[in-house]
Amino acid sequence: MKKEKFSVVGMTCSSCSAAVERAVGHMDGVSSVNVNLLSNNMTVEYDDSLVEPSAIMSTVNDAGYSASLAGSDAPAKTNEVSQVEDEINEMKHRAIVSMVFMVLLMYVAMGHMVGLPVPSFLLGVENAAAMALVQFLLTLPVIYVNRRYYQTGFKTLWRRSPNMDSLIAVGSGAAIVYGVFAMFRIGWGLGHGDLDLVMRYSHDLYFESAAMILALITLGKFLEARSKGRTSDAIAKLIGLAPKVATVIRNDMEVEVAVADLVEGDIIVIKPGQSIPVDGVIVDGSSAVDESALTGESIPVAKRVGDKVISATINKSGAFRFKATRIGDDTTLAQIIRLVEEASSSKAPIAKLADKISGIFVPVVISIAITAFVVWLLLGYPFEFALTIGIAVLVISCPCALGLATPVAIMVSTGQGALHGILIKSAESLETAHSVDTVVLDKTGTITEGKPQVTDVITGSTLSEAELLTIAASLEKSSEHPLAEAIVTKGMEEEVHFKQVTDFLAAPGKGVQGKIGEKDYLAGNLSFMHDNKIDLGQLESQADDLAEQGKTPMYFANTTEVLGIIAVADVIKPSSKPAIQRLKNLGVDVVMLTGDNKRTAEAIRRELGIERVIAEVLPEDKEREIRTLQEQGKTVAMVGDGVNDAPALARADVGIAIGAGTDVAIESADIVLMKDDLNDVPTTIKLSKATLRNIKQNLFWAFFYNALGIPLAAGLLYPFYGWRLNPMYAAAAMSLSSIFVVSNALRLRRFNPER
Repeated sequence: MKKEKFSVVGMTCSSCSAAVERAVGHMDGVSSVNVNLLSNNMTVEYDDSLVEPSAIMSTVNDAGYSASLAGSDAPAKTNEVSQVEDEINEMKHRAIVSMVFMVLLMYVAMGHMVGLPVPSFLLGVENAAAMALVQFLLTLPVIYVNRRYYQTGFKTLWRRSPNMDSLIAVGSGAAIVYGVFAMFRIGWGLGHGDLDLVMRYSHDLYFESAAMILALITLGKFLEARSKGRTSDAIAKLIGLAPKVATVIRNDMEVEVAVADLVEGDIIVIKPGQSIPVDGVIVDGSSAVDESALTGESIPVAKRVGDKVISATINKSGAFRFKATRIGDDTTLAQIIRLVEEASSSKAPIAKLADKISGIFVPVVISIAITAFVVWLLLGYPFEFALTIGIAVLVISCPCALGLATPVAIMVSTGQGALHGILIKSAESLETAHSVDTVVLDKTGTITEGKPQVTDVITGSTLSEAELLTIAASLEKSSEHPLAEAIVTKGMEEEVHFKQVTDFLAAPGKGVQGKIGEKDYLAGNLSFMHDNKIDLGQLESQADDLAEQGKTPMYFANTTEVLGIIAVADVIKPSSKPAIQRLKNLGVDVVMLTGDNKRTAEAIRRELGIERVIAEVLPEDKEREIRTLQEQGKTVAMVGDGVNDAPALARADVGIAIGAGTDVAIESADIVLMKDDLNDVPTTIKLSKATLRNIKQNLFWAFFYNALGIPLAAGLLYPFYGWRLNPMYAAAAMSLSSIFVVSNALRLRRFNPER
């Protein structure tokens, strides 16, 4: 079996991706096919002895779209980003052209109705032909730049798999065809002096309706394309995390080489502040390494000979050498990149209600229009009468309201979300959020502040808190350890008087010592105190209590006795507890995932009332846990802020990034909380529920108007009451349904998360 990746052009909705999957999946030799609507990619696993890539591309082309082979290496990924940018630029061009000509057309067609100055050669019955021709010419550029709707829409309709493009093509096409027909009737009327006919058909020009449908939908597609482009940005930023060059030992000399040229077994030199290029094991030296990019743990980890180091982590202090053990595609960073890609491509697109309705509605409407046309001809009525009936059916069935039902509600909701600091990047994520029943929370930077802070200062019997903090801050000022940084920061906040420290020495992984005045002082962990034979007395049990609370206790002593303990921890955000309670009130299960140790995680679980916590997990474990929940039938939202959360964010049904998090986490997520407040998670779910309710109302009314108008347009009441629906009134009814849908969607502006 061979697995190949293809780029697919022309997909605009979930039914498009479903049609492509269905067409390729039915091919002999194809075992699996997965289409990613967001990145416009398709991954196919097939037997290369039975099917060729060219045959797969041909099948996609026959389905109404176009496909080409896509590479899988880094340069190819860069090209994918470029392709997405090209698509965004194209949609922007189409939107600008459409909106400009639509505004001009609306001015010409309706300006005189509201008292705006319109050229005199376009006014009056005698100038009806000129007015019709100008409107037609202004419509042509809008039709031309949006011709893909017709190419795809009619092709998919012909192949009996209509999508949103089919709705757009049929609706706008019906208005254009009738407008052209009306132009000919106006010309005939002027030529034969039938001014009543001219007057009647001069009101039957629906070019502005066609242009408005195309322009508004294209504007929405542009905004959607811009959001979709961020998926490729996430991959590009992940690739950019690792350094491009490394310093290695070659022939007993330090030389710089490209990371791509590294081989297993190379000895690599790392200096303070440098990023680690590949995975390996330290062979000389020691340091503290910031692994927050991959583990989410805010406190750098002490490293010494024999310890493993991971690609894309940052050396904070000290210098060391390590032996490369995993390079290229085997590094931890490369695996994370692969996980993000796989999780993104496996995320099934949501089938829009409008697409489901259109699959039945559009063919039925066309059948009714044709049937009505034929029946009235067979009954002996004039061709013009029968054609008017057929066109009226199509015009009143114009899916403008049906097409607007979802995007207008989505547009209002995303704007309302922005007012509450919630950036919603796709309609799919907003729609999915309403069904979320499990929220998975990262700990560091999401539930907690993400940086160590002093939480407790406990003194022995000889010093006050201020005196202990003065000694501790003075001693730790010479240390580069992050815990020391938290104590120094606390000292500055308390405005202590820093004292000069001499004979400073650091014991890696244990603590520091130095002399203040004539006295020697020690600062460090329990092991460091025991090495120096310091009797801790009752403070040791107090330190154990602090550790059970998820805090890191640091002892301070002189050469004869312990002076006190200062505890440092990554403190919980004030918003975390009420946010978790709000989620519970919504009936949502809350799970905490963290790379932190079990004792710290358990302490936070107890404090916040979280029912389930999974600790000491690596990035791939987070992604796997999300997948496990999904396999249990859960709809999962993942909330995180670090690169380590990116695979899980991509895998989740809805990925939610904290706004203060890393760029990669933000780009990988579907929704970004700009205020860095967990309370916005339940707000997002509430907004989604309100939006889905609104969309269903819109779809019902859009369909209801059409369902009422179609029998009247088809002339069913004409034999009994002489009633038939003029296309002008059909268009008015169509417009009324659109106005109703838009007005209903605007009610979402009153959304209040507290209600």
